[in-house]
Amino acid sequence: MADSLFSRIFLPKGRNKVWWAFLFVVILTIASGLVTFGNYYNQALDKYHIPLVKVKEVPFRLGLDLLGGSQLVYDADVSNVASGDQAQAVEGARDVIERRINVFGVSEPLVQVNRTSDGKYRILVELAGIKDIREAIKKIGETPLLEFKEQRTDAPTLTEQQKKDIADYNVKAKDKANEVEGKLLSGGDFAALAKQYSEDLETKDKGGDLGWVSTKDNKDLTDQAEKIGVGNFSKEPLMASTGYEILKVDGKQTKEVKASHILICYKGAERCTGDLTKEQAFAKIKEIQKKATIKNFTDLAKKESTEPGAKETGGELGYFAKGVMAEAFEKAVFGQKVGTISSIVETQFGYHLIYKTGENFEYKISHIVIKTKSAEEILGADAQWKNTELTGRNLKRASVEFNQQDNTPHVSLEFDEEGAKFFEDITARNVGKPVAIFLDGYAISVPNVDEKITGGKAVITGNFSIIEAKDLAKRLNAGALPVPISLVNQQTVGASLGQSSVDNSLKAGMVGLILVALFMIIYYRFLGLLSVIALGVYGLLSLAIFKLWPVTLTLSGIAGFILSVGMAVDANILIFERLKEELRAGKSLSTAIQEGFSRAWPSIRDSNFTTILTCIVLIEFSTSVIKGFAVTLVLGVLLSMFSAITVTRTFLRLFSERWFEKHRWLIGYRKTN
Repeated sequence: MADSLFSRIFLPKGRNKVWWAFLFVVILTIASGLVTFGNYYNQALDKYHIPLVKVKEVPFRLGLDLLGGSQLVYDADVSNVASGDQAQAVEGARDVIERRINVFGVSEPLVQVNRTSDGKYRILVELAGIKDIREAIKKIGETPLLEFKEQRTDAPTLTEQQKKDIADYNVKAKDKANEVEGKLLSGGDFAALAKQYSEDLETKDKGGDLGWVSTKDNKDLTDQAEKIGVGNFSKEPLMASTGYEILKVDGKQTKEVKASHILICYKGAERCTGDLTKEQAFAKIKEIQKKATIKNFTDLAKKESTEPGAKETGGELGYFAKGVMAEAFEKAVFGQKVGTISSIVETQFGYHLIYKTGENFEYKISHIVIKTKSAEEILGADAQWKNTELTGRNLKRASVEFNQQDNTPHVSLEFDEEGAKFFEDITARNVGKPVAIFLDGYAISVPNVDEKITGGKAVITGNFSIIEAKDLAKRLNAGALPVPISLVNQQTVGASLGQSSVDNSLKAGMVGLILVALFMIIYYRFLGLLSVIALGVYGLLSLAIFKLWPVTLTLSGIAGFILSVGMAVDANILIFERLKEELRAGKSLSTAIQEGFSRAWPSIRDSNFTTILTCIVLIEFSTSVIKGFAVTLVLGVLLSMFSAITVTRTFLRLFSERWFEKHRWLIGYRKTN
């Protein structure tokens, strides 16, 4: 039987099979290497002018803890949902949030439902690459309420006495505001007058102090503050939504800036993994500077920047305040104008080009408010309108279109079958009358109906910019949440923290691999060397699959991968020990190889199978952090079995039994008589 087995493995026909298997392993290794290190391959072709075909660079998909971004945790209120439908309702909320995020183009979001020990439902949202957490909250939390209303036939109207009372009240309010204005012009103290006259109860006792107000908080108010100027107050009462308002501006400062950057790092720079010298890096950033424009900056950042994750973010840093970035970087970006590209800036990370895309100021403002009265306070804001059957739940699609006459943007609405019937009925009974379209309680369009409209389409017109029209269409397409959600926790993860973690993980992984490789070579000699080579093939194949799948890499995922490396070595140890036992028993090498692999297989299979089962349970029922660990571990285990059983055995079969007999010391056994 041993002779027959030897013939099948080592005679010419068997040798052909071995060489074909070896060729397959070589091709697989080269392909994996090109996928994993395609960027270095392409750089080498450019550097040495080698006329070979470049490969498409596939970036790793980085998770929140590595790329940076925002993490939000929401409580889902299911108190008004039947107990049997609660899980389904929360899953529906999860789907809507995910759809809403995808509409806004967030890269690889993670939206997951978790149930706490006390039975509450929570929704975890991770937005990799989103640095502005306020923007993230806005994108998720907006729940647009779209309503179609028609005029009430019994709408209440003001009596003559009510009209007179409102007019008299507002005249007195104007006189009072003018009186306060006069006192200020005469040198009166603003804070003292606010305490005496202001009708804003929240700020009255604080001398009218509103604190620092940014352009993001209230653009209309900050626009007025910009006109007034620091140290001044409005020279006449301003009309506000609540009445007459007198503003005083006590200070102005830049709160935060928004920017993108291109980084070229060099050897010796902090967290740099590139191989450029400082001189080469400077020459490269100079070359990029010559061709960088506002239009191509993002594309250049994706192509040239050495910042981790730049291929996905285009160098986008979002909004950030002082004290976040490196000192030289911060000094440059806060000093340059919006819409400009900086000169070359050097930090401990390398050379930067900075494109400043936005700036938010904040103003220290105080105000005095003298309230007026309006008809809405007496009749109600929507007293003349009543709800119809048609709402946002009937909306099928919203899109931006342009008026053919003046090319102004508007939002086109398409309803489902039920909504189309409702809209037809509404327009039929309101020919010659207005129908109001309300969004979040405000009338954004009040078109007049000229004729009955069939086909289930409507148009929202208004003084929209293209950006505003697109934003409205996105909000409407995102849909409404089936259950209320409330934000209970939020945090921003910086990319620098992620890069530091990656660096530490890679160092730990490299040290571990080197120690394992040394142990295998010292203890198992030539067999250990073959296992290390097989381990290299396993590593390249794993990383290539992580890119092509693609697997979202997190710190826990990297931990799973490193653990799977240990399991791959463990399989080789089982095989080698079995092989040596068979050799000590006096069996030929070919038989020992076959028996070693076949007898070690049940142990390898059973241990790996239990690990795979555990990973499946973790993927199905655990949180995102544990899922990342489980996904990379299960892929690693599957590939480790391929590496140990196929790759290592192929390498062993390349050598003849006669060669091994001459070099028995390489295997670590002595032939017994």
